[in-house]
Amino acid sequence: MSAVSDRLPTFPWDKLEPYKKTAAAHPDGIVDLSVGTPVDPVPELIQKALIDAADSPGYPTVWGTPALRDAITGWLERRLGAREVTHRHVLPIVGSKELVAWLPTQLGLGRGDRVAFPRLAYPTYEVGARLARAEHEVYDDPRDLDPAGLKLLWLNSPSNPTGKVLGKQELTEIVAWAREHGVLLFSDECYLELGWEADPVSVLHPDVNGGSYDGIVAVHSLSKRSNLAGYRAAFLAGDPAVLGPLLEIRKHGGMMTSAPTQAAVVAALGDDEHVRVQRERYAARRTLLREALLGHGFRIEHSEASLYLWATRGESCWATVAHLAELGILVAPGDFYGAAGEKFVRVALTATDERVRAAVARLTA
Repeated sequence: MSAVSDRLPTFPWDKLEPYKKTAAAHPDGIVDLSVGTPVDPVPELIQKALIDAADSPGYPTVWGTPALRDAITGWLERRLGAREVTHRHVLPIVGSKELVAWLPTQLGLGRGDRVAFPRLAYPTYEVGARLARAEHEVYDDPRDLDPAGLKLLWLNSPSNPTGKVLGKQELTEIVAWAREHGVLLFSDECYLELGWEADPVSVLHPDVNGGSYDGIVAVHSLSKRSNLAGYRAAFLAGDPAVLGPLLEIRKHGGMMTSAPTQAAVVAALGDDEHVRVQRERYAARRTLLREALLGHGFRIEHSEASLYLWATRGESCWATVAHLAELGILVAPGDFYGAAGEKFVRVALTATDERVRAAVARLTA
């Protein structure tokens, strides 16, 4: 029997280890701008909610508490402009990466089915297709795809890695195309609250979906906007005809968000101030890093949203990785996200203010 791991590509981040060692040898230490993991404190009100719910001896439910579902529906209407969202339109999940990896399997996809995602994209979209033994393909414009056998279409706006944002009109046309051809559309919107030079729009907005959630589901995470990557807190919102069966499958599979985490998410979604504070941190770091990279001879494309700068010096991404590692700065090579990124690197904004200033000093020396 072939191991499941045989279906998967080499884990990309392992390839960075030699460059990480080089960067770590810098006299002033490494500045790690590669993975994009949050480094700032979890807001106190969220920590308090988690602690207050620590005495949770019973099993949590997969669908979450009514308070959690209320918090999600309220946030969707307040922040995204969604309308008439009920509990049937939402589903808490244990981390968005876990969802992306196992969604094709949970949808029952397999050999002969196709999953499509952007040409430059988060690698886990492909991993999910491979785990399900489905076919996968990339696109520049999803409307150019052959819809025959296309069972799952991933959108990602704002994009990881490029920070590109799909406009409202383009989203509207893509949603209409997917519905016309009976293609299930999942929109990864985990960076939606982190727009800098653009105002990202959700597929849940009525101007995009015409007031109907048929055939569309949005994926949201609290990892970046609330510094909760360690909590594995995320949720889905959209078509009840899709979420209902997923809920039943996840009940059988035991995919329950812990009760303390559910309480923490209620607190996080009910407070906009900590998101504003975190946005300001990232905006300041982005300004410093962007100017330093431009001054160092880089060109930056897209990057109008999300937590990354998509940068190039017109050379192999690995040559750029090596160059920056000598300066003690670790970044992600663009080919992690597809062959089209072979001359780019992804520079994360997720380092402390002190480490960002260190990187800027090295780039401008």
